[in-house]
Amino acid sequence: MKIGNLSESALKRSVLKQLKTKREEIINGAGVGEDCAIFSLPESDAAVMASAVCDSGEADAAAQALLEASNNVAAGGGIPFAAEMTLLLPDEAEEAFLKEMMCQAEKMAEKLSVQICGGETRISGAVNRAVVSVVCLGRKAFSKEGPSEKKESKVRPGQDVVMTKWAGLKGSVELVKKEKEKLLLRYPAYLLEDAEQFEQFYSVIPEAVTARKCGVTAMHDAAFKGLFAALWEFAEKAGVGLEIDLKKIPLRQETVEICNLLDANPYQIPATGSLLLAAENGYDLVRTLEAEGIAAAVIGKVTGERDRVVINEEERRYLEPPRN
Repeated sequence: MKIGNLSESALKRSVLKQLKTKREEIINGAGVGEDCAIFSLPESDAAVMASAVCDSGEADAAAQALLEASNNVAAGGGIPFAAEMTLLLPDEAEEAFLKEMMCQAEKMAEKLSVQICGGETRISGAVNRAVVSVVCLGRKAFSKEGPSEKKESKVRPGQDVVMTKWAGLKGSVELVKKEKEKLLLRYPAYLLEDAEQFEQFYSVIPEAVTARKCGVTAMHDAAFKGLFAALWEFAEKAGVGLEIDLKKIPLRQETVEICNLLDANPYQIPATGSLLLAAENGYDLVRTLEAEGIAAAVIGKVTGERDRVVINEEERRYLEPPRN
């Protein structure tokens, strides 16, 4: 494709034609000549915004950036409903690749109930692979106290740390896709097929909605840096310490087998799909989540110290700030 803005005909057939998910909050959305989106929110709601970038160059890059940005909004207490998407493609990119990228993005948007309401697609000589930036917008209802309630109550020592689903979900899928032939020499095909199905668990929106109704004091999605990194970020944001019991961190057996063979740490591979929560009574929260079909477990406690420690019987591991 030629360097510059995407042609109108290509925009219509390969981008706009793929966008089908609609939300009532969007008054004016994506279209030819539309430079902005217009949306409405109830007076009792506030806007929550988050962004994400994916530069993998793969056809699912737009879908992955949309997922990450939506999860960030959900972890911030919002319900995602709209997304602006900017795509930069190299000049050697084919229009068929763009169409496939937008098809996958729309499938993700439908799953998340998010409308892609605008953005820009540009063919650029400054990139050698596809780069996608997404800004996601969500709505957050305030309590009767109104907009002065800017934050949830403070995280306090003694509260339970709850984790949803299992560690290393996205990392397991990525390892299967990258090392499938090697893994098939050891494991049956059905085990790898089961691991690839972990993609269905990537969204944290359902548990975030439930958790907020239950009065949690903090939420943080684990995302691509891994569970240990997410635990550090979770504690650093709240200014607290943690004591985490390694044996209580949920793992799927598929993840254990894959990581054992490939010498990977299941707590340090991408953990998209897991949400970390602080709650006064984590076991009540776990029961509520499980009643809605969401796996969860209490994995530790918030402490008043600054140390963030993972305990494995007699061994104590101190978490460190994540590396970029």
